[in-house]
Amino acid sequence: MARSLRKGPFVDGHLREKVEGLNTRNEKKVVKTWSRRSTIVPEMIGHTIAVHNGKKFIPVYVTEQMIGHKLGEFSPTRTFKGHAVKAALEKAAGAAPAGGAAPAGAAGGGAAPAAPKA
Repeated sequence: MARSLRKGPFVDGHLREKVEGLNTRNEKKVVKTWSRRSTIVPEMIGHTIAVHNGKKFIPVYVTEQMIGHKLGEFSPTRTFKGHAVKAALEKAAGAAPAGGAAPAGAAGGGAAPAAPKA
């Protein structure tokens, strides 16, 4: 369920204070935060916010298109390493012809290769 318009977007108090402080001093420093749940508001545009993903801080440069999104959307927590089953099948298929045995279709004796389709 969405947040009430009456309440406005949620931004953690400590993060809001840091960004407002940077805006008043006209500084462009990286702000570290663990608050992945905070919504990006227009005051954050142009700042780099380092969002923690559970292991390290990922720097996120805030642009206009990000307003309304959460900081956590730009700092992925999981690393996709591929599908293990697919990799195992490719490895097994690659190992069979390399074993020195001819493929089953080539043992027939002298058949002409099929013409490529145009």
